[in-house]
Amino acid sequence: MRLQGKKVIQIVSDEFEDLELWYPVLRLREEGAEVHIAGEKANEQYTGKYGVPITSDCSFEEVEASNYDAILVPGGWSPDKLRRYDSILKMVQSMNEDKKVIGQICHAGWVLISANILNGKRVTSTPGIKDDMMNAGAEWVNEAVTVDGHLVSSRRPPDLPDYMREYIRVLEEQ
Repeated sequence: MRLQGKKVIQIVSDEFEDLELWYPVLRLREEGAEVHIAGEKANEQYTGKYGVPITSDCSFEEVEASNYDAILVPGGWSPDKLRRYDSILKMVQSMNEDKKVIGQICHAGWVLISANILNGKRVTSTPGIKDDMMNAGAEWVNEAVTVDGHLVSSRRPPDLPDYMREYIRVLEEQ
C-alpha cells in the first residue's frame, strides 16, 4: 500500500482509450490510492473506444485541485473533448503550479497543450501528436515513459507498465 492516503483525480469523456484509463485506476487503487473519476456530469456513464464503460464520481466543476495529490489524463479521443473545458484547463494549471503529479498518455498531451504547461518540458506521447507537443514548446522524445519533475508522460497502451511504475514512484516520493 505504497500510496495510502494519496488522492488522484482521473478525468474522463467518451471515447477514452479503455486500457489507458482502467489500467492506471486499478494499479493506483491496488497501491492504496483513492481514485475519483470526474466527468462533465456526476454519476454519468462514459464509454471507452472499445465499449468499456465507467461512471463518474463527480463533475469537473466539483473538483478542487487542492484536494488531490495527482491527476491522470487518459488518451483516446477524449482529450480532444476534455481540453475544451475551462474547468479542466484550470485544474491542470493549478496542479502544475503546485507541482502535483500530472500523468498523460497517448493523445492526452492535447489537454496539457491547451493548458499551456508544456513549454520547456521534456515529454513523450503518441507520435501522432509529436508536432503539436513540440509546437507547444516541449522537447519531444520517443520513449516508453518520460519523467520531467512532476510530469509523467507515455506513448501508448503497450507502455502502460513502464508508465505506471514511474507514475507511482513519483507520486510516492511527493
